[in-house]
Amino acid sequence: MRRSALLTVGLVGVLLGSCGQSTLELASDRNFTPRDKLLLARAPYASARIPESYRRHIVDYHRSEPPGTILVDTHARYLYYVLPQGKAIRYGVTVGEEALAWSGVASVGRKSEWPDWIPTQEIQARLGPYPPRVAGGPANPLGSRGIYLYQGNKDTLYRIHGTNQPEYIGHAISSGCIRMTNEDVIDLYDRVKMGATVVVLPPGKGLGLFSRV
Repeated sequence: MRRSALLTVGLVGVLLGSCGQSTLELASDRNFTPRDKLLLARAPYASARIPESYRRHIVDYHRSEPPGTILVDTHARYLYYVLPQGKAIRYGVTVGEEALAWSGVASVGRKSEWPDWIPTQEIQARLGPYPPRVAGGPANPLGSRGIYLYQGNKDTLYRIHGTNQPEYIGHAISSGCIRMTNEDVIDLYDRVKMGATVVVLPPGKGLGLFSRV
């Protein structure tokens, strides 16, 4: 009986372990453009210490979205880029405050390197005043890349983008957009295709066990 119980506990441990397998993928500048290297070397913010759980990992992926899909787990503060053979790249992100969070299904309608930032009227009223346009660069809140979310031909005004506040990765403080470190959003930008599906889960509807290291 004791041997059987130990065997059962061991099998349960293996099953639970397989659900959460992950491999840390070290960030590098191998896909940086010369402009990326120049601007990021002069970033006007301190280098943030990102907890390992929010650094880039290759993880098992158990949902049915096809490779090339982006899925955002707003509850756990993770973004997944789905790979073939039941794997995904998982990135830590900053998500919208609960009252400002957006969820739904969209597609990648536009991509931009070092995009200008044009504050919306709502942001100007709530957080401004800002200039009507902020030129792209490391001090820009959109950071190194912008991935624009569309529904049909309509811009939702929500983006996946870089940040000039990497210390907030893993938090819910944005005005609804999904922020990534500048290094991670460059990596994602180079992978994701125009027209790719983006699924943003609402708060409380996360992936649970599968989203943990």
